Amino acid sequence: MEQIFENLETYLWSFAFIAIAFVIGLVFHFVLFQVIRRIARRRDQVLDYSILKHLRAPLRLLMPVIAVRISIPAHSITIPSQVVDYLAIILSTVLIISVAWLLIRITNVLEDIILHRYKIDVKDNLEARKIFTQMDIVRKIFIFVICVFALAAVLMNFENFRHVGTSLLASAGVAGLIIGFAAQRTIANVLAGFQIALTQPIRIDDVVIVENEWGRIEEVTLTYVVVAIWDMRRLVLPISYFIERPFQNWTRTSADILGTVFLYIDYTVPIDEIRKELGRILEQSEHWDGKVWRLHTTDANDRTVEVRALMSAADSGTAWELRCEVREKLIDFVQKNYPDGLPKFRTEIQKDSYNGSQ
Repeated sequence: MEQIFENLETYLWSFAFIAIAFVIGLVFHFVLFQVIRRIARRRDQVLDYSILKHLRAPLRLLMPVIAVRISIPAHSITIPSQVVDYLAIILSTVLIISVAWLLIRITNVLEDIILHRYKIDVKDNLEARKIFTQMDIVRKIFIFVICVFALAAVLMNFENFRHVGTSLLASAGVAGLIIGFAAQRTIANVLAGFQIALTQPIRIDDVVIVENEWGRIEEVTLTYVVVAIWDMRRLVLPISYFIERPFQNWTRTSADILGTVFLYIDYTVPIDEIRKELGRILEQSEHWDGKVWRLHTTDANDRTVEVRALMSAADSGTAWELRCEVREKLIDFVQKNYPDGLPKFRTEIQKDSYNGSQ
């Protein structure tokens, strides 16, 4: 009995040292992030604030685990080997999870740095959308790979599941063939996601016409794309759609765009006056970018003359507002100055003379 109490005291001291190591890890974490916080206030850089935001939580778990893992060999002589084995398995599992968590959070830090350098909330954001789309897709692929390897590593810690973890890594090729045969469309979408990440026919915040709907690319994943429609609906399409089918991308090379307005007027309306009025409207408009404007007579039929007003704007949203403004003001100009110039039907009535006998 005395030997049990003596061993129990030794065990308690050993576990106390392990607890102290855990606390030391927490203290080291606290001191480290206090230093980083002071550096962040002094330098005021996005990297420092991003580290404080994203890496604090995983490192709060990782540092004490590393400290405890280092302290266990020093007390393994006084702790039963079975207990040491159990502790080693638990610590290894937590260590793998915390490292995977840390790597995933590092991708958030990289994303913050890129978003700080490339502003996506400005009009001329072509390069920013290109970088952001690539970063978003690559980040999701990286997270998926990390989760697969972390799961395999955790399973390999347990004797009963070690073969499962080994098989998860070793038989990836066979599993890929089976999954590829069973889910060909899904694999095709994933491959299309890789292709879009490289060639970039679409980017985040691109203005597109898809399925006769005007909208912006809101989200690009490995398997689907979300398009935010102008009336706040969301159009969800498989990512392979943008590889296999035609669609319009209004911001593929630049954000600026040409807008058109069509008028149908009578032959009696002078075209030059309409052209001068268009110039005055555009000069006074805050939506026109000052680059291009034209007025052409594009068609004429038996009743009306088709007039097309062409104008440029900084982006598609501004072009829409400009087109509506020009259309309203040109109609108002014709109504006030040429009320007889609106489209009309012309008929000629001939009255036959009647010379009947009485």
